[in-house]
Amino acid sequence: MKLDGLRVLDLSAFLPGPHMTMMMADHGADVIMVEPANGVGEPTRAIGYRAGDGVSVWFRNIARGKRSLKINLKDDEARALFYRLADAADVVVESFRPGAVKRLGVDYETLAARNPRLVYCSISAFGQEGPLAQKPGHALTIEALSGVLDLNRGLEDDKPTNPCIPASDMAASLMAFSAIMMALYKREQTGRGDYIDMSMYDALLAWTPNVTGPVFGEDRHPVAKEMRSFGGAAMNRVYETKDGKFLVLGGSEVAFARNLLDALGRLDLLDLARIEPGPAQAPLRAFFEEAFKTRTLAEWSAFLAPIDVCWAPVRSLKDALDDAYAADRGIALRDADGQRHLGPPIRFTHEPPQPALRTPDYGEHSEVIAREAGVAPETIAALRARGAL
Repeated sequence: MKLDGLRVLDLSAFLPGPHMTMMMADHGADVIMVEPANGVGEPTRAIGYRAGDGVSVWFRNIARGKRSLKINLKDDEARALFYRLADAADVVVESFRPGAVKRLGVDYETLAARNPRLVYCSISAFGQEGPLAQKPGHALTIEALSGVLDLNRGLEDDKPTNPCIPASDMAASLMAFSAIMMALYKREQTGRGDYIDMSMYDALLAWTPNVTGPVFGEDRHPVAKEMRSFGGAAMNRVYETKDGKFLVLGGSEVAFARNLLDALGRLDLLDLARIEPGPAQAPLRAFFEEAFKTRTLAEWSAFLAPIDVCWAPVRSLKDALDDAYAADRGIALRDADGQRHLGPPIRFTHEPPQPALRTPDYGEHSEVIAREAGVAPETIAALRARGAL
């Protein structure tokens, strides 16, 4: 696999870091979850819905294929074990509030002095420096401060609402993964690693080029419901059907509009699809709203099937993951015990991913990892006796 031989120490928690390192494990990296010896470990072990075996669904889908090291980094001998591991590691990922790793003695400067080849990635809400660095933040607060939540306004009530996916977590995870791969690539040339300051706030704002037009182009606040991405375009909008279900038109190219309007016998409205989204497209939006309420979703599905137009029924997440297509793509998997997993989305022709569909128990690999690092058996026993390992 692509990342065979890569050693990753993951001190991060919740979603951005753990999801990213799980992708690395899917592609062959040896990922060690460095979990605090606080009786809980990775917080998502105890969060959310559980499957029949009692394991958190969230945890199962960020922890598979990893090894678990329970460790108290405030214990000098336990920290010495971590140094041994970092000396041989390629990547360290952490998501503490800025300054915490320095207090623990596991910051980049300390570890890189011992292992200059180390790539060290800090994922935080607002970055390591600046007036917001110490502000606590998770996805929703970051999305609110970044202006992205304000774009998520209802078309009717014009009020912002919680987004359906943790966009800032997702953006930071992908950006961090890219940054680590770049640093590893450069290391092959220089022999030197690097430090990555990954701000979730920065990562989310970097993903907004398709919606910053009003801000950069006209120096004004966006009006979400008038914008192409949020329903201002008649061909990029949610519509209700006769039976109270929903479908979307999701492509505002004129060719798609021509095909659909021709099938509906209303090519006279085509010019409305050519103009900019917003109030001027209201007559076309009104036509579609009325038209789609005349048939059930099943009837529209049959009608639209042969037409070259970008559309889809609005399905639940359960419907999507139960669909045979998700299994065919390998994005919905079951392990040997029948438990469900989200599969790896990165697919190579050569060296495809091989996700290990097993979730580590808390501290399951602590002793074997310590032995691999060359820690003496009596030291391991002492660490375990006082709960530091």
